[in-house]
Amino acid sequence: MKDRRSFIKAMGVVGLGTAVMPALGFAKAQDEKQAANAAEAALLAEEGVEKVSVFQTTDVHCQLHPHDELFWENDAAVYRKTGGYAYLAALLNDLRAANPNNFTVDTGDMFQGSELAVHTSGKAFVPILNQLQYNLFLPGNWEVVYGKKNMQQLMGALNAPKICSNMYHDLGAGNKGELIFQPYHIWHTAGIKIGFLGYTDPLVPLRQSPMYSAGIRYTEPSENLAHYVDVLRNQEQCAYVIIIAHLGLSQQIALANHPACQGVDYIFGGDTHERVRKPIVCTYAKVVEPGAFGSFIGKLDLYVKDGKVIRDTYELLEVTASKITPDAAVANLVAQVEQPYTADINRIVGYSTLPLYRYFVVENPIDTLVLQALHAKHPEVDVVLSNGFRFCPPNVTRDHTGNIPITNGFIYDMLPVDSTIRIGKVSGLQIRNWLEKELNNVFAQEAAHRFGGWVVKFKGMEVTFEAFATHGQRVKSIQIGGKPLEEQQTYRILACEREGDPDDMLCRMKNVREAFNTESTLHDAMLAYLKTHSPVTPTPPKAAVILDAPDTLLSQVTGVDYTFV
Repeated sequence: MKDRRSFIKAMGVVGLGTAVMPALGFAKAQDEKQAANAAEAALLAEEGVEKVSVFQTTDVHCQLHPHDELFWENDAAVYRKTGGYAYLAALLNDLRAANPNNFTVDTGDMFQGSELAVHTSGKAFVPILNQLQYNLFLPGNWEVVYGKKNMQQLMGALNAPKICSNMYHDLGAGNKGELIFQPYHIWHTAGIKIGFLGYTDPLVPLRQSPMYSAGIRYTEPSENLAHYVDVLRNQEQCAYVIIIAHLGLSQQIALANHPACQGVDYIFGGDTHERVRKPIVCTYAKVVEPGAFGSFIGKLDLYVKDGKVIRDTYELLEVTASKITPDAAVANLVAQVEQPYTADINRIVGYSTLPLYRYFVVENPIDTLVLQALHAKHPEVDVVLSNGFRFCPPNVTRDHTGNIPITNGFIYDMLPVDSTIRIGKVSGLQIRNWLEKELNNVFAQEAAHRFGGWVVKFKGMEVTFEAFATHGQRVKSIQIGGKPLEEQQTYRILACEREGDPDDMLCRMKNVREAFNTESTLHDAMLAYLKTHSPVTPTPPKAAVILDAPDTLLSQVTGVDYTFV
């Protein structure tokens, strides 16, 4: 209840703040910027003070070009063109020129998320990433999508070092071998050492198809974090320690509050695409996360004197395409690697009358479209299920038709993995218990228990729930086919097969009866639906109704000073 009251209070404060933003917000921001610049100038004027800068990108998901990006301003969605590798490179070049004492990291999901990535198994992005001159990489949860061997080759082809302190070779029988990547990296600069530790999501085998990560053993960060912090602080005598992580903001906050994190200064996070504009101050470390799709760069400035970091400042920089001249070398490289696939990527396969996005925690037009397509392909089922994905940039730009074109490339942006459609039977009780578990994955009171992802999506079923109720008590009502759920009744459900899952599992629901794979895939269903129904109008139907928070909820993170904008 305390979390719920804090959340609602925070939402009220946000509403008030955005209402007066046009009148006061811009002037206040300008005043704060001027004050920060003056403070920095005074600090750098002191004898012996040096500034070092650390830049971060994450979750770019292979988005080659500037794209529509959603911002939540004045309690409404606002769109601007952001990102694109050539624009990202240009802004990084400007930042590096402004301070030669710099270090650039990417914290994962760099080889999955687009049609070009699928057709080349990520290989097309190796030369692009090398051209951007990163200094350090961390594998994200999707780096394993092409299997362990391909992940090793892709990561190995990158010029910069790679670290990860919790991915081991799996020797079988519960035994783990050596770390796949080195556990830490040390940057020598301005007369000090800055140590970097890397941790990726240990829940990968549960969150994704287990087949992707076969041969890899993950451990919880807390198992060896204190050890490596001791190595960096006391053996290597690092003046500053940064964790680069791909755990999700809730998990990163939980880690920053864990005693094992004592001695860590910052966590540079990833995975949940959250936009942390002001560092979240936790018990042992500050936490940041710089959005997704190449739309932002996180910038940490450290001020060093006499071998110590005496001050730090952080800001989130928007990669606004209209304000940046793209880097010519990267632009040419992008055109070169994309050229064999350009025609197919840009082929229009349908239209939407509505903006397509996937940013709200509960329901979104993209997910609505996916569910409509799956149900049209298999109208005989009672309930269609889809995971609560959060990847895919928005698509809101209309062409000469007055509607929004959906390209074949955007199908891959929405659904990078073209999974096989699977159908099975479950009881009403199974559905209820599964819903409670899925909602706890999203809204667990303890941040460490949040699984990642948004609320699972469904069609044919209507659910009301309280996000901040106790575990097992969130679901308030369920209807299937317009009738109240009957726990002993059998229902036909449809979802997508995940390679490596047991034959009797669907969308993480166990003990599914008479499950079988159809001859269709996600992409088959989407293309067929668009061919016969375009232009589509995928209005979210409020099949899932949240009772104790707004349906425009943009983040699952509560209890800290953070708002997604």
